Amino acid sequence: MKKFSILLLILIAQFGYSQKTSLKLWYKQPAGNTWENALPIGNGRLGAMIYGNVEKEIIQLNEHTVWSGGPNRNDNPKALENLAEIRKLIFEGNHKEAEKLANQAIITKTSHGQKFEPVGSLNLVFDGYENFTNYYRELDIEKAISKTTYQVGDVTYTREAFASLADRVIIMKISASKAGNLSFNANISSPQKRKTIATTPTKDLTISGTTSDHESVKGMVEYKGITRIKLEGGSLQSTDTSLIVKGANSATIFISIATNFNNYQDLSGDENKRAAEYLNRAYSKTYSSLLNSHTLAYQKLFNRVKIDLGETDAVKLPTDERLRNFRNTNDPQMVALYYQFGRYLLISSSQPGGQPANLQGIWNHRINPPWDSKYTININAEMNYWPAEKTNLSELHEPFLKMVQELSVTGQKTAKDMYGARGWMAHHNTDIWRATGAIDGAFWGMWTAGGGWVSQHLWEHYLYTGDKAFLASAYPALKGAAQFYADFLIPHPQKNNWLVVNPGNSPENAPAAHDGSSLDAGVTMDNQIVFDVFSKAISAAQILKKDAAFVDSLKKLGDKLPPMHIGQHNQLQEWLDDIDDPKDQHRHISHLYGLYPSNQISAYRTPELFEASKNSLIYRGDVSTGWSMGWKVNW
Repeated sequence: MKKFSILLLILIAQFGYSQKTSLKLWYKQPAGNTWENALPIGNGRLGAMIYGNVEKEIIQLNEHTVWSGGPNRNDNPKALENLAEIRKLIFEGNHKEAEKLANQAIITKTSHGQKFEPVGSLNLVFDGYENFTNYYRELDIEKAISKTTYQVGDVTYTREAFASLADRVIIMKISASKAGNLSFNANISSPQKRKTIATTPTKDLTISGTTSDHESVKGMVEYKGITRIKLEGGSLQSTDTSLIVKGANSATIFISIATNFNNYQDLSGDENKRAAEYLNRAYSKTYSSLLNSHTLAYQKLFNRVKIDLGETDAVKLPTDERLRNFRNTNDPQMVALYYQFGRYLLISSSQPGGQPANLQGIWNHRINPPWDSKYTININAEMNYWPAEKTNLSELHEPFLKMVQELSVTGQKTAKDMYGARGWMAHHNTDIWRATGAIDGAFWGMWTAGGGWVSQHLWEHYLYTGDKAFLASAYPALKGAAQFYADFLIPHPQKNNWLVVNPGNSPENAPAAHDGSSLDAGVTMDNQIVFDVFSKAISAAQILKKDAAFVDSLKKLGDKLPPMHIGQHNQLQEWLDDIDDPKDQHRHISHLYGLYPSNQISAYRTPELFEASKNSLIYRGDVSTGWSMGWKVNW
C-alpha cells in the first residue's frame, strides 16, 4: 500500500507540471492542395481548414448545421409484419434468407442519411509571391491559433487565424513588416450547386444558398456567409465577386456564417440576420480584444489538464517528421501533444448549444464526403465523446447528450411502427435530422442497439457530475431504451429460453458458419448492451426514487439474459454459438464492448472472461483502421 501511495504521488506531481515544450504542430512547408495537411480551427459552430499556402491561401469553411435535406423519417413500414418470419428464419439457422427478407422489410426505402456539407472556401490570392523564403506554419493548441510566416524580398508576412469561441466568427489577420506592402485578392469558391456569390455596396463578400437534395429529401437548409475586411492603411476595392486589397499595412478578415436551422424539426430561422449580427458584433472590436477574449474562453477549458511525459531532442523537428520517425525514436512529448490535440479537436468541434462532432468533427471539404460525414452510432460517434468526461471537458458532452435525448423522441415511432415496442430505439446511423431507421443494407443496418449504446453516455455524464437534476431530465431516455428491449427481447428456443435480441448482429462482421450473413440472435454485444441498458435504468430509477414496479420487471428480465461464454479457442465468444475464427481480424471488436467502454469484464471480478477477452484481442491483431486501433488501445 505504501509503494502504491508513493507512486500515486509521483504521478499526480508529474501530471501537475506544465509542459516544458509549447504544444504546437508546426511545419516547414504549406499544405499545397492536400486538405488533410491543412490545420483545423473551430469554435463548435464554425470550422475552417487553414492551408498556409503563400500564393493562394485557402480557408476552407464549414458551419455545423449546413447539411443536405430537411426534416424527414426513414422507417420501413413493412418491418413489423415481417419481423416474426425473420426471427423464425434466424432461429432455424437460415441466416442468409433472413438477411434477404430484412433487406426488403427492415432497411429503409427512402433516405439512408443526409450529408454534412461544406459552405466553400475563401481564397486569398497574392500575386508575385512565388519566390518566398523562411517559411513556417504552426497550430498552437495552447491558444487555438494558427500562424503562418514567410518572407518575400525584405518583407516578412504574418498570418494569424482563429475561430473565436467568444464571438462566433472566424478571424484572420495578415500583416506586413513594412508599411504599404500588403496586397491581395479575396474570392469565394464552393462545391454547393445552389449558391450565389456576390459583393455588397459596402464591400462585403457574400455567399448564400440552399443545401443539396439527397436521396429523395429536398434540401432545405438556407445558409449565408459574409466576409468583411478591416484595413490598416491601403485601399479596399470590389468587383462583382471579389475584394481587392492594395498597399495595406495589415488586413483583418472577418468571416461569419449562419443558417435558418433552429432544430431538427424547425427551419424558421433567419440566416441573413444571424450572420450579420455575429459579424457586426465582432467587427466593432479591436483585433487584440477579440484575440484576448477567444484565448481566455479557450484556455478556460484547455488548461484544466496538463501532462508532462518528458522530452527528447525529437521535439526540435517539425511535426510531420516526428510523426514519421515516431515508431523508431523515443519521443514521449509527441504522446502528450497527441493527447492534447485530441482535447483541442473536441473543444473546437463540440460546444454547448451546437451540433455534436460528426465523423469528421466539424471539418469537411467534400460535397459527398465518406459515409456522408454523419453519425455512425455503432462505434464512431461514441468514440468521439469517450474523452469528454475523462479529460475534464464535461460541458462539451452536451451536444451529444442533447442528440441522444432528441433521438429518444424520434426513435419512439421507429420502435412502435417497425418493432411493435414501447420506448425508443435507433439503428446504426443518424444525422442532423435525428433519423432512426435502418440504412445501408441488412448486413450493416440490421442492428437495434444504437439507441441503447448512445444512452449510456447520459449515465456516464451523471456519474462524473453527480447532477441529479440532469439525471432526472435524462431518465425518460434511459427508461425508454429499457422499455424497448423489455418488449423486443424474445426467448431463444434452442438456448435455454434465454431472452435474446433477434434479429441482431455483431456490427459489420459475419461468421463463416452463417454463409456470410451478419444476422443472428443473442450476439454477445447485444447481450452486453441490453445488460447495461437495464442496469443503468434500474440505478437511475432507484436514485430518483421512482418506478419501483418497472425496476422489478427489469431485474427479472435481466436474470434471463445470456451470460458471456468462453469458446474453444479460449476466446470470448462473439456469438452465442462457438463459431469464432481465430484468423478473423475484422476491424470491429464488438464483443469486447463489455470490457470497454462497459465494465462488465474485469481482471479482478471476472478473471476468466478477462483472459478470454485478451485472447480475442490477440487473435484480432493490432493493425487495422485508425478508429479500430483507437478502440483497441483502451484495452
